[in-house]
Amino acid sequence: MKRYAWWLALILLACSGEPPARLNSGDAAPAFTARLIDGATLDFPAARAGEPLVLRFWADWCRFCAPEMKMIDAVRARHAGRFAILAVNVGQEAATVAAFMARLGVSYPAALDEDARIAKRYGVVALPTTFFIDAQGIVRGKIVGEADEALFERHIQALLQ
Repeated sequence: MKRYAWWLALILLACSGEPPARLNSGDAAPAFTARLIDGATLDFPAARAGEPLVLRFWADWCRFCAPEMKMIDAVRARHAGRFAILAVNVGQEAATVAAFMARLGVSYPAALDEDARIAKRYGVVALPTTFFIDAQGIVRGKIVGEADEALFERHIQALLQ
């Protein structure tokens, strides 16, 4: 039932009058404010100024999201301190997101996008979707759908050059 609610929300957002973004490499990453699952608020890009960021859109019902989120954490550990990761959950409530993140045991924060407004600003049409944003706030890469560790590593290498 949760999956159908998400699709209904996505359809309603698509019909809200504002067209979805078509965000690609070279575009400025849209600013947003999001609540983290620990209750803090994050303002992007101010909170991440000068730091490369991997922005990962996901949901717990996405069968590719969990294994990839663990893989992303392993890549982050290899490049310790060189970039940040923010997992943006699309369309789910805080308790669900917190339980899922705890079960995964990853070391990066999760933000809530319960009404999918951030996802829409980024033009997310499928989950998972990952954006690689440089220290100046410019999108340098994007992966839509499932990715393996080698592809993710190539995007990180390009982001860090």
